[in-house]
Amino acid sequence: MIVLKDLCYIRLGTGDLAGAEQFTTSIIGLQAIRKSADRLYLRSNYRDHSLCYFKGDPSDHMVGIELKDWLGLEDAMVTLEAAGYACTRGTAEEIEDRRVEDFCWFKDPTGNRIELVIRPYDANRRYFPSRDAGVVGLGHIGLNSTDPARDEAFWTTHFNIRVSDWIGGCPLLRMKDIHHQIALFPTTKPGVQHINHQVEDIDDIMRSWYFFQEQQIKIVFGPGRHATSGGYFLYYDGHDGMVFEYSNSDRFIIEDDENYRPRQFPMSAESFCVWGSKPDIPEFQA
Repeated sequence: MIVLKDLCYIRLGTGDLAGAEQFTTSIIGLQAIRKSADRLYLRSNYRDHSLCYFKGDPSDHMVGIELKDWLGLEDAMVTLEAAGYACTRGTAEEIEDRRVEDFCWFKDPTGNRIELVIRPYDANRRYFPSRDAGVVGLGHIGLNSTDPARDEAFWTTHFNIRVSDWIGGCPLLRMKDIHHQIALFPTTKPGVQHINHQVEDIDDIMRSWYFFQEQQIKIVFGPGRHATSGGYFLYYDGHDGMVFEYSNSDRFIIEDDENYRPRQFPMSAESFCVWGSKPDIPEFQA
């Protein structure tokens, strides 16, 4: 079994790096730390970066996940190859681009590009946000799936991934004690469905709700509270149509708690929000 430690970074293609920088700094509140003619790196916590935009197709997405064993990359590649998933080792140039010591990549059954990274760089300067949004780091992602049951089996068979809860057929998956880092949502193509940043408390969510209204940012869900993670949340439209979320989930599951039983929620708006907010997000519709 391949043991994962945590979600590390998201990489998104874009045809408008200037627009990506304007939105992620002025609206989300991330810190732009490096940029070039074809790259923009953004920080949200102690890591070197957690979001990178590169010049390319906006539908081109990559997800970086840190391996717990920094000597385990070759074993992980052997395990995936034996299961029928071709792995490619990163080149020296790609490794430097990601600010890691080493990595390999493969595609999950839906076709999402997943990068397994070794020793991602920490920042050598403290995180200094561009606006006081309360962001404390990358929390989780929604990941597109053409068959959530099949992809759930892939993640739980080959990795230390466990199901925390289901909403309909959509599994919420964890690799540590946080309620979830990956949520699988049914669709017809690969890609990242939404990107979550954790904030300190509900006051940050409500301040951003008023701020977004002033800035005419489209809110697609919330403010509300999730039935599953217990987190207060706010979803909003972002650059290139990516959905972003703020939340401050308060439900933790002890990693070796054998008594925890995942819960099954119906596929309904009430399962996404106990306050009654209705999602304007296709993948959250019944």
